[in-house]
Amino acid sequence: MNQTHFLKSIFRPENFNSEELELILMQFEEITFRKNEFLVEKGKVANYYYFLEAGFLRSFTINTEGNDITTKFFSESDIVIDWNSYFLKKPCKESIQAITHGTCWKITFSNFMKLFKIEAFREVGRTRLINNYFELKNHSIAVIADQAKDRYLNLLSEKPTIIQNVPLKHIATYLGITDTSLSRIRKEIML
Repeated sequence: MNQTHFLKSIFRPENFNSEELELILMQFEEITFRKNEFLVEKGKVANYYYFLEAGFLRSFTINTEGNDITTKFFSESDIVIDWNSYFLKKPCKESIQAITHGTCWKITFSNFMKLFKIEAFREVGRTRLINNYFELKNHSIAVIADQAKDRYLNLLSEKPTIIQNVPLKHIATYLGITDTSLSRIRKEIML
């Protein structure tokens, strides 16, 4: 088994015995994706849970005026998933699309359930689910309660690689502002 396997950064060897770790790594399949490729499509059921090794993705939906609105960014080591669709087998309400080329590791629902008997695996999943929930909740509140400049500075502080690798139009919709407002905020910050 490769000692530098990417998934060992998520499923740390010190938390699993060697048989558990080998079983976990065997359930995942490495895939590569191209820029603009969809990993999850609105209206379809999400069949995979992904860990992103390299590259950038975004989830988005189309609002009532027909505008493409980014709801989340994914970068290295993030879980890429539509939780509701994957676990409840309901059609996705948004799509997840590659912003760059990249690599991720996917697991089917049935293989995921095989691993659920491993306590440390459940704990990793629970921790990541909770962190994902808080990130989503904090973003939802920030869009309502924080100034646009503060939302941008927060994103810059927490996920600088997003700012460096994602088109500004996607960042603007994620922050709930126009491209023009985002350009103005970036100019203010540089002064």
